[in-house]
Amino acid sequence: MTLFDGITARLVETDRLGVNVLERVGDSPATSPEHTVVFVHGHVASSLFWQEIMQDLPSELRVLAVDLRGFGRTEHSPIDATRGVRDFSDDLHATLEALGIPAAHLVGWSMGGAVVQQYALDHPVLSLTLQSPVSPYGFGGTRRDGSRLNDEGAGTGAGAANPDFIQRLIDHDTTAEAPTSPRSVFRSGYVAAGYQSEHEDVWVEAMLSTSTATGNYPGDSIATSTWPGFAPGTTGVLNALAPTYFDVSGIVDLADKPPILWIHGTADAIVSDASFSDVNHLGALGVVPDWPGADVAPAQPMVSQTRDVLAAYAEKGGEVTEVSVEGAGHSVHLERPAQFRQALLTHIGYVGRPADPAPPTEAIILRSAD
Repeated sequence: MTLFDGITARLVETDRLGVNVLERVGDSPATSPEHTVVFVHGHVASSLFWQEIMQDLPSELRVLAVDLRGFGRTEHSPIDATRGVRDFSDDLHATLEALGIPAAHLVGWSMGGAVVQQYALDHPVLSLTLQSPVSPYGFGGTRRDGSRLNDEGAGTGAGAANPDFIQRLIDHDTTAEAPTSPRSVFRSGYVAAGYQSEHEDVWVEAMLSTSTATGNYPGDSIATSTWPGFAPGTTGVLNALAPTYFDVSGIVDLADKPPILWIHGTADAIVSDASFSDVNHLGALGVVPDWPGADVAPAQPMVSQTRDVLAAYAEKGGEVTEVSVEGAGHSVHLERPAQFRQALLTHIGYVGRPADPAPPTEAIILRSAD
């Protein structure tokens, strides 16, 4: 496990499972919740991805990053996908309870955005930061209003995972020789063209920490007569995000609405209204054969769905800030770290030292009940 300067790791034992947590040297457990930030990674990733931003945040904050079950060094317990992402959310709650953190500012990336929204449905939070989050209606298989294209959820869940990519995770392939290698997928999917980092080996290490044991990534799949021939099973990561089981659009009805920052890149290839991970979009492109057409299997308008739900959240009294980062991909915190940092600090109300740069003002849309 490659840790950057000033970052430590420890296993936190909870009543559910052992959870790996990254912390900064010198951060005090006595720090108030108002100054506590907890980072939650996406799928095929781990807490290692947060280390740069953890290093860069002000020392007055307490900063942590957790490994979700089946990733990093957290126990690889099976995931009950019929609960949506509640296994992940419940694990996170148990971890924060064990650490004596009653509430915090939660930051979720991709699938982590889904996890922290589910957390907010079940437990108090101070704020939510959603970086390139999965649509509130899950991944794939829904119309803009969130209604499912078919009852089975055909074309979503574990069956959409590329078998060669899975095998390369199993083989711990660190090369870029094939487009399905984790390193190639990172370069083509996680970040926009032009991104370079001296830490790319660490990002690949984080991806390779993904458990492919039964019940973890990607999960099981069932056959269906509906195109493209598969539907979600009941276990595993990708099925937990399938629209048959996952829906966090209920955040619009929360009585106590935490402020939300939604930050995303305009060049995101994974979470997009034309996602290259959406089987229906790939069918329209001819990559998946026998596509039945846009009337039956349209691409999921993921970003539009998030914008609609957050607009409804604001209309019902919530505070929402959208930061759309031009040219960034799926990982704004890696690609535009200064902009991500300042957007986050502004969102959580941190008042920095005079030397701190001014918060970003471009591409911000504020929505509130006012």
